[in-house]
This record gives sequence, C-alpha cells and structure tokens, in this order.
Amino acid sequence: MDEAYDWYERQSSGLGEAFLSAVRDVLDRIRQNPESYARIYREVRRGLTRRFPYGVLYRVEAERIVVLSIFHSHRDPRHWQERI
Repeated sequence: MDEAYDWYERQSSGLGEAFLSAVRDVLDRIRQNPESYARIYREVRRGLTRRFPYGVLYRVEAERIVVLSIFHSHRDPRHWQERI
C-alpha cells in the first residue's frame, strides 16, 4: 500500500491521498458487511476499490476480519496466494 501511495503521489500531487481514501472506503464497506463479497480463493474474499485497480483481500474469522493484502488487480494472483 505504501508503494502504491508513493507511485500515485509521484504521478500527481494528492492522488496518493485519493488512493488511501479509496482503500479506507472499501475497508469501511467490508467492515459493515463482510459476507457480501464473494470468495475468490478458499476462504479469501475481495473488496474492490473505486477508481483504482486494487482489491482488499481478507478472511472473515470468528470475531474479526483479517486483511491479507491490498493487491493490484492486474498482478498475478499466485503472488498473494503464496502468502496464505
């Protein structure tokens, strides 16, 4: 997420902040209704950001939501699958 922020800020001042805001928005939506997002791999679900090609990959556990990755949607999914 830090790398994405830095990259967007280098493209245009304030764009990195817009990226962080988009990530916060999807995290809020996930928190409000974590089961509404489809499973994409085993128990991993993905909420997509608006405006930016990133997804928040997470797993719902008994009393918490575990964020596994903030991941660029055009990258090879094997990269994040190997972390699980």
